[in-house]
Amino acid sequence: MNNNLPNIVIGSDHAGFEQKESVKLSLESLGYSIKDYGPYNMDSVDYPDYAHKVAEAVLSGENTLGILLCGSGNGVCLTANKHAGIRAALCWLPELGALARQHNNANILCLPARYINGELANEIVSAYLNASFEGGRHEKRVEKIDL
Repeated sequence: MNNNLPNIVIGSDHAGFEQKESVKLSLESLGYSIKDYGPYNMDSVDYPDYAHKVAEAVLSGENTLGILLCGSGNGVCLTANKHAGIRAALCWLPELGALARQHNNANILCLPARYINGELANEIVSAYLNASFEGGRHEKRVEKIDL
């Protein structure tokens, strides 16, 4: 594994399971270290259980980013953002994935599995991971997020 790459933690619900598996394989092929917090099959599950695990892992891990998927992306995004220090962003276009990192220093990318295909999911993930926080005028705004 490439030590310069961030560690990736990933999770989903049943609606995002297949796309999670696809994204995970794609990232592993690029040399990323992936920790999968589940689920491990398509049985119906509650998205908060997995979003909390991924958020906690991002907060406790050095050089760690998260990816969460559910049907709309909203449920996992809302849940993850309940954790102080998490900046989860719902993205459905590659440009949004890049801006989430560049302007918002997002540490979790949320994807709407029922509304994007696998190819687009990988493009969004790539844009997100290849972008960097720009700081500057965005820094003071990001500092105002947590209560």
